[in-house]
Amino acid sequence: MEIREYKKQAELIRNNETYKVYDLYTLKNLNLSLTELNPGKETNGHAHKEADEVYVFIEGKGILELEGKKIPVKGGDVVPVPGGKFHKVFNEGKSILSFWSIFEKYEGRGVSPESET
Repeated sequence: MEIREYKKQAELIRNNETYKVYDLYTLKNLNLSLTELNPGKETNGHAHKEADEVYVFIEGKGILELEGKKIPVKGGDVVPVPGGKFHKVFNEGKSILSFWSIFEKYEGRGVSPESET
């Protein structure tokens, strides 16, 4: 699926000066999330003991911080993040840093708001 098609099927869950984040709710156990991180910005950072996560970088360049270790990343890189490990992404480039994050659904993330009612 092309990214344009993904965006048509996914829900835009965040849209601000830092980033756009789209979540696709069609899979039963996994969430496929697309982040478009603006230049000079960084994600909030988080850890979730409930789920492992995989980051797949599409384009741009930046840093993924994993438990204090700074890992340079660019389009084509893949970084596995074990559950419970703090991680955040920094965009150090002059263009948008786009990446997929793929993780098991857990309470508070990955479940469509419509299915919670």
